[in-house]
Amino acid sequence: MNAILVGVVLVNIILALLFSLGAAPILVWIERRVAGFIQDRLGPNRCHINGIRLGGLIQSFADMLKLVFKEDFEPKSIKESFFFSLAPVIVFSSAFLTFMVMPFADDLKIGDQIFMMQGLPIDLGILWFLAFAGLSVYGIMLGGWASNNKYSLLGAIRAGAQVISYEAAMGLSLVSILITYGSIHLGDMVAYQGTLLFGFIPAWGILMQPLAAIIFIVTAFAEANRTPFDLAEGESELVGGFHTEYSAMRFGLFFVGEYVAMSASSALIVTLFLGGYHLPWLNTQVLKENMTGVIAFLVVVIPLVSFLFARWIGKNNQWIDKENIRNRESKILTKGLLLINIVIISLLVFLLWIGLEETGTNIATAIIQIVTFAIKLLLMNFVFVWVRWTLPRFRYDQLQDLGWKVLIPLSIANIFVTATVVVVLGV
Repeated sequence: MNAILVGVVLVNIILALLFSLGAAPILVWIERRVAGFIQDRLGPNRCHINGIRLGGLIQSFADMLKLVFKEDFEPKSIKESFFFSLAPVIVFSSAFLTFMVMPFADDLKIGDQIFMMQGLPIDLGILWFLAFAGLSVYGIMLGGWASNNKYSLLGAIRAGAQVISYEAAMGLSLVSILITYGSIHLGDMVAYQGTLLFGFIPAWGILMQPLAAIIFIVTAFAEANRTPFDLAEGESELVGGFHTEYSAMRFGLFFVGEYVAMSASSALIVTLFLGGYHLPWLNTQVLKENMTGVIAFLVVVIPLVSFLFARWIGKNNQWIDKENIRNRESKILTKGLLLINIVIISLLVFLLWIGLEETGTNIATAIIQIVTFAIKLLLMNFVFVWVRWTLPRFRYDQLQDLGWKVLIPLSIANIFVTATVVVVLGV
């Protein structure tokens, strides 16, 4: 059992790393491709490894390598070298630790032991997120002050005021969520969303608390310093904002920290409002009871999705350059995809043939829920990117008016309505 415990803990840590830190280059790629699509241009499509471009994904890894080997320039005018270097570490660490309490799947039962499927198996839940989400602003303010640059300092002051404004609205919006779910533990909240309203409507948070969902999503954009709330680094006004004086990997930590924070915010939105790891009408118990049918369904669906993906690759490789690289890439990826499909389908057919016992069913359920959570997380991250390239940046007075005059009053009103409904109905 000790070996099983270590294995589950390692799996949870690896998943947390993949969904947060590992997602950063993929999110950068999505950012560029979506920006290219919205602006009617190609996006990244030149950087490659022996002809393999992966639709431009290799460009993200090339940029990461560039930051690692780039000269780390430190201006002589900075106030404190130690605090100047500490600031990006605080931003990155707080964003990463925020992700560690997100449940990827329902509790996994192996034998007589039950394991929580999250990076840190603790029950603090939403309180942990609020603590570390607010901590990141200290890194931004410290970096702006230590840079000894007026533009950096103005960016840091803006970030501090913005976080204070929107964290208040975020916390108040969560009060109505806590009243509804009756728990601060994220796993309990997702379990609640696995039930049905009136016997046929999934009890997802976005249906139970639509106003709280809107307020929380807006404040999550502000907490992550994403457009239209990116005034802390508005290049048209503040050069680069709080990170103007940073370069190389110290800038890289700020850069990656923003995407990790975006991924953590997306994960919490999915957990609180979009059913978490649940599929619609398929909670953990129903999934276990119908595992044979689910596996048979996957045997049909996975090849179909792979075929559509291969068609997409071919469409993106319509024109062929002089070295015939794109045609070669398409063939390699198609063959690799075919091999992966054969392995997955063979495994699923084998499982159908031998049947699944209780432990096997529990593990298969956890895998399906992890994949479900990953897909929802990817789609929510896409919304963050979509909004960035759709809405213009707010003016600073508009940002503060929205936080103090609109979101906070709406949050307080929602608390009263939610509490009244809970007391009257006795739920």
